[in-house]
Amino acid sequence: MAITAEERTGTVALTIDGQEVTAALGTTIWAAAKSAGIDIPVLCHDERYDPVGVCRMCVVDVGAPAFAASCVRACEDRMQVTTTSPELERSRTSLLELLLADQPDLARDPKQTTTGNNELLALADRYGVTKESGLPVGSGRGVDASSPVISVDHDACILCDRCVRACDDIQGNDVIGRSGKGYTTRIAFDLNDLMADSSCVSCGECVAACPTGALTNKPIHDVPIRPRTELDAVDTVCPYCGVGCALTYYVDRDRGAIAFADGREQPGSHGRLCVKGRYGWDYAASPQRLTVPLIRREDSYPKGALSADVRGEMAGNGSANNAKGKGKRRKPGGLVDYAEVLPHFREASWAEALDLVARRLTEVHARGGPAAIAGFGSAKCSNEEAYLFQKLIRTGFHTNNVDHCTRLCHASSVFALFEGIGSGAVSTTFGDVVNAEVAIVTGTNTSANHPVASTFFKQARRNGTTIIYVDPRADKMADHADIYCQLKPGTDVAFYNGVMHEVIRLDLVDHDFIASRTSNYEALKETVASYPPERAEQITGVPADTIRRVAKAWGGAKAGIIFWGMGISQHTTGTDNARCLIAMCSITGNVGKQGAGLHPLRGQNNVQGASDMGLIPMYYPNYQKADDPDIRARFEAAWGTTDLDPKSGLTTTEIISSALAGGVRGMYMLGENPFLSDPNINKVRKALSKLDFLVVQDIFLTETAEFADVILPASSYLEKDGTYTNTDRRVQLGRKVLDTPGQARVDWEVVQDIANRIGLDWRYESPRQIFDEMVSVLPSYKNLSYDNLGLSGKLYPNPDPEHSDGIVVMFGEKFNTNDGLAHLVPAEWLPAKELPDEDYPFVLNTGRMLEHWHTGSMTRRSYALDAIAPVAQVYLHPEDAAALGLADGDLAQVSSRRGTIELAVKASYAEARGNCFIPFHFREAAANLLTTDELDPLGKIPEFKFCAVRIVRFEQPPQAEVADRVDAPRADG
Repeated sequence: MAITAEERTGTVALTIDGQEVTAALGTTIWAAAKSAGIDIPVLCHDERYDPVGVCRMCVVDVGAPAFAASCVRACEDRMQVTTTSPELERSRTSLLELLLADQPDLARDPKQTTTGNNELLALADRYGVTKESGLPVGSGRGVDASSPVISVDHDACILCDRCVRACDDIQGNDVIGRSGKGYTTRIAFDLNDLMADSSCVSCGECVAACPTGALTNKPIHDVPIRPRTELDAVDTVCPYCGVGCALTYYVDRDRGAIAFADGREQPGSHGRLCVKGRYGWDYAASPQRLTVPLIRREDSYPKGALSADVRGEMAGNGSANNAKGKGKRRKPGGLVDYAEVLPHFREASWAEALDLVARRLTEVHARGGPAAIAGFGSAKCSNEEAYLFQKLIRTGFHTNNVDHCTRLCHASSVFALFEGIGSGAVSTTFGDVVNAEVAIVTGTNTSANHPVASTFFKQARRNGTTIIYVDPRADKMADHADIYCQLKPGTDVAFYNGVMHEVIRLDLVDHDFIASRTSNYEALKETVASYPPERAEQITGVPADTIRRVAKAWGGAKAGIIFWGMGISQHTTGTDNARCLIAMCSITGNVGKQGAGLHPLRGQNNVQGASDMGLIPMYYPNYQKADDPDIRARFEAAWGTTDLDPKSGLTTTEIISSALAGGVRGMYMLGENPFLSDPNINKVRKALSKLDFLVVQDIFLTETAEFADVILPASSYLEKDGTYTNTDRRVQLGRKVLDTPGQARVDWEVVQDIANRIGLDWRYESPRQIFDEMVSVLPSYKNLSYDNLGLSGKLYPNPDPEHSDGIVVMFGEKFNTNDGLAHLVPAEWLPAKELPDEDYPFVLNTGRMLEHWHTGSMTRRSYALDAIAPVAQVYLHPEDAAALGLADGDLAQVSSRRGTIELAVKASYAEARGNCFIPFHFREAAANLLTTDELDPLGKIPEFKFCAVRIVRFEQPPQAEVADRVDAPRADG
């Protein structure tokens, strides 16, 4: 059969409005016309979504009996297309008249009176169509104001289905559809529920998609939403998780406040946002911001906690009374009581406060030596601030006792990655999942913890990628998985050894890769030989046949990526867990090529960057070993000093233990709140009380600040310039959006002032200058500068940032180990350190929820986020709840061997029998009162994901019996 011209060239030639156009096969007429500079009006069409052709505004004449919708009609060779004619214009005018008939009056149009960009009204103006057409008007389809952040006006809806496609195609949430018939047809949430009662996660993607006033943002804190041209647009990056979504804040300068936020195009996030990014920015404007330096009053010594909650008087003291399910309940609300704490401090000038900080830390150092000083930095701060903070601790106090929250997140992953492949960063980006045949998502409820990254996983599955989800909780990601493995908590090593057993048995390994790119394979093979699927099933609870199915899918894939979170790392066996994942990829050749690799999803917005900067006790910047004399000499030369500490320092959890034992006596904490973030809060309370001197630099009065001698008012993310490195290794510029309140100062300037007061001669004038110094000692960041990062940032490493986005896939030829090979480390399964028993029969798992972030100091001061999820809850399988005599909203008391909390019950089929889950954001029900401080021996990370607890009904004191039943809200993710 003859080959046609289009089959031979892959293109078609057609004429559009007399203009010759060549287009690729399958290109729509609308897209071909756009490429030729020809404008065809649309309402339902948006290039981000699959075309549907429902509005018919884009119809064109192709010489057929009926007009064709150009957004869905493909180009054909020798096709003659007319995009404008009297007949076409009449068709469009008639459509506009019909659509306008039911629209709200212009003066109350939800979009035109806010952002002012109603696309329907713009087209009506273009065609001279007004609402006064004499057409009949319906009785109205109603409004839905139930959501705290989104208004729904069904009368303004034109049923273009853009919101449906945004929800389905982009976010992958499948919440929005249609209901009704004829005139009563309207968009619907789930089974025609109110938006607030549906499974909507308030990402706002539907608002961004809607061309009319049907879906609009609600003002936050009465800051009016106005047209973008009337507001100051600031392009920056989201301050929450490690995905690092690009966004634009629209700022009302007259009010000094943000009006709203939009997603912005960037190679990673592609304009997408989650509820925190789109609506969670108002914490910076909280009236509880610290605005002046504070010094502890003399009569508030001896030092200790200042509020009843932090002293442990309300609950959590493990008393016999509490153990019986009786006692005084913690008050809800989630914020430190300023009225209870602030009287213990007096206001001071910056000079007085900084002089005191420098003098007292110097005195502690003089008495106890370098080991008596420690610093906690923050992954919420910029790269520049992290770099200066670790430099201060190392050059000013000659100690490596400096760490940050990476110790509580991925420390075990980083240890295993350096051991195995010589790098702690991801080997490929989360967007590379589109090129994977199989993706394993394990130990992470990505839809809650990294919601925008999860949208790419869900999209990949729709496009053919097999998603294997492995986690003790059957949460949202389980709904989007092809294979879901609900393993018992703490059995990851046994599960992955079982999978590798089958991969090897079925000879699905990559022999060439193993021979040329790995070491120690035979030892690994010998270890996993003792984990046949039947034994793995006995340990994990995952059926042997499912383990075999996973092995065949993984081993048979041409390209596969493993994504993991803190369900892998936050165990006493976290390093072993990560070793197994490294081996899984290595024996199948799934590293160093497109669609393959290892990706530990980083938690905080700058935890990758802070670690890169050396804000960890065993490494200088760029992960250069602190105990290596040659490396130490290089940094002494670079920093102009001669006495850097020759030993690795203490980690976060070790510093707390040292303070309790009288070792560490003075601390500088920048943006960290270990009282809530660290395990075993009772131990942390005692340790902080024993410090001779503590300076806390933060934006709010935190629980940790109650133990401070000096509190310094810091800058929020929104109030400074600096760079941030996301989970993909993308270095991005964060730009100042607002001024600092009161006397609060930018953090790097405060660190520099302290440095100069203790005898260092620092003369940095800007974050740009600090960045340039950073790059000089960080080979991975070579070639990067403020000038070439641009609006979307750059990946590192990057040999040519002027012309390239950076290297996506790493380790194509060799690994960063000394011999260039992946070092396979076999691991045997070990049980958790604390197992359930008759007294404590449940296994507790802790983690994040979609609407909140870590200790809640930011999100619980965000109107939208706290309104959506205001209540602490313990998630229980419905049968477990029923057996305990508990129902949704009842109050339960949860106790471990370390403490007790009270909180509402949420019956959840995501939990397996015998397990429970508690988010750790709620200080009134602080999950870390319960957790154990047992550590992974190598990564030194606590076991947040496993401890034994008891759950009983909470018996209220008689005077509070009725008022405290809590209607448990839905918590997505």
